[in-house]
This record gives sequence, C-alpha cells and structure tokens, in this order.
Amino acid sequence: LILGFPKIQRAMLLEPSINNHFSEIDKLIVEEKMNGYNVRVIEDAGKLIAFTRSGHVCPYSTEKVNYLLDLSFFRQYQDLVVHGEMAGPENPYVSKKVYDTQTLDFFVFDIRHKKTGQPLPVKQRRKLASSFGFKQVPFLGEFARKEAAEKIMQIIKKLGEMGHEGVVIKDLDMDLAPIKYTCSQSNCADLEHAFKFYNEVGRDYLYSRVVREGFQTVEWDEDEETMDKRALRLGRSIISPMADSVRRVGKGEKLYDEVTLRFQNPQTLQEFEEYFRRLGIDAIFDQVGYSGGELMVKLQKLNQSTTDKTESMWEGNLW
Repeated sequence: LILGFPKIQRAMLLEPSINNHFSEIDKLIVEEKMNGYNVRVIEDAGKLIAFTRSGHVCPYSTEKVNYLLDLSFFRQYQDLVVHGEMAGPENPYVSKKVYDTQTLDFFVFDIRHKKTGQPLPVKQRRKLASSFGFKQVPFLGEFARKEAAEKIMQIIKKLGEMGHEGVVIKDLDMDLAPIKYTCSQSNCADLEHAFKFYNEVGRDYLYSRVVREGFQTVEWDEDEETMDKRALRLGRSIISPMADSVRRVGKGEKLYDEVTLRFQNPQTLQEFEEYFRRLGIDAIFDQVGYSGGELMVKLQKLNQSTTDKTESMWEGNLW
C-alpha cells in the first residue's frame, strides 16, 4: 500500500494565512512550486515504479524515473517514498518550456515514510536527496514568520515574470501541513489553456483562478493602473484562446494538445498507448523517428467535446 500525497491547501491572502496557519512557528522555508505532474516513486523487484496522484502506474513516468533516479537510494531506504514533480516540455500532461530542461525531469519536493506518510524535515530531505544526485525543486529561502509574507510577495513577482507557477511554504520540521501560493501569470496561463478547450474543463477550475486574482490585487494594494494591467492580462487569457479555437473550428479544424515525447523502449510506447486508452483519453501517437537512440513520438490529445460544441454553434444551434 502506497499512501497518497496530502492535498496542499492554498493561501488566498499571504500574510493572514501565514500568521494563522503557522502561528506557533518562528521560521519558515519557501520552495518553488513547479508546474508539472506529481508522482510517487518506490522500488519493486529491482525496478522503480512511478504512481500518479490518482494512483495509476504510468508507463511513461516509470521509464523516465528508472534512468533519472539512483536505484541504490531505494534499496538503502526501502521504507521511504520519493515524491517529485515531473516537469518540462516533453510532458504528456502539463507541457511547460519555462524550466531548465529540454526534455522531462524529476524534481524531488518531498520524501515520506512508506507506512505512516510522515515526511522528513525539509533540510534532512534536501541533504539526503542531494547525496544521491537527485534534482530538487528550488530552495527559495528561510525566513522569520513575521517577514515571510513580504519576502514571498517579492519572490512571487520574480517567479511570475519568469512564467513559473508559485511557492510552497513549509515549517522546517514538516510538523504542520505546507500551504501554497501562486503567481498571477500562472493563473492566467492555466486559464489560457483551459479556455482553449472551454467545454472540457470544470467551472470550479476556471472560477477559482479568477477569484485568486481579486484577492491578490487587494493584498498587494495595487493602484488603478496596475490593476488595469492585471485585468487586461486576465481578460486576454480568457478571450484570446477561446476566440482562436472558435475560428479554427469554423475553418474545419479539430482542437488538440500536441507534445513530442521520447521513449527509450518501444514497448513502453505500446504500454503508454494502452494506458491512455484505459483512462479514456482520446489521443493519436505518431512515431517521427529516432534521436540520440530514443524513439520520438508526436502525441496529439484530442479535445472532441469542445470541437463538437463549437461546430454545433457554427451550424446555428443554440447553447
């Protein structure tokens, strides 16, 4: 039995959330919240296995971690589970080109005891992961609680300019659950992708990101000019991708996400195609050749619901 990763709650207003949640803590650690997908890694029968957040064994992720991570760690620490973010452009779930990788990498953000789910203290975890050469989410600082909100606000602004997602705020011993906080640019990037496929995504996903913008502009005490820039960024992230999708369907095109993946073993590709079929993901896998001894595959994830809905509107049907 491999325990799931606990859901991290979100701060909407930094200073009140920090002072309330960490009221008994003097110092906090801030790490980057990277934008990818969350996997848990264990060793079984001499091979690493990667579980997604929903508990599935992902063949693509499993192949990746077997050459990205040092197997000796898992043999030496059989009672530990490594939690990490798989991020980069060659990502079948959340493709991002903003990180220092050309393919897909695994970044450790937590190590927990297998039976209890108890996390290692942050500094112990970072030292242990480093000793085995594991890449980790960036360490952004250690701050006194009273100054943390102001420091994190400055960090968030820099991360936003880089197109990164946000931060996770932790107590050093991990006795309290971490909390997270995201950049405006990340909220808008999520909305931009979601409204491209407006009929696929749940309304709660869309609404929550708009609400975050309202809270942030108030806490940051933005003047009218700055708030107008935020409103323009938010509005464009909604209207522009949706308008593009409507135009494309009007021209007879189908809507899809496209990403290039690489596989060391063709068998993994077959298993990954079957994995997508079991999950009900409508996708086209197109082998495009080899690069550096790896099989290159162009993946198109079809978004049929939005295509069908938009076609219906172009045919004159009512909403």
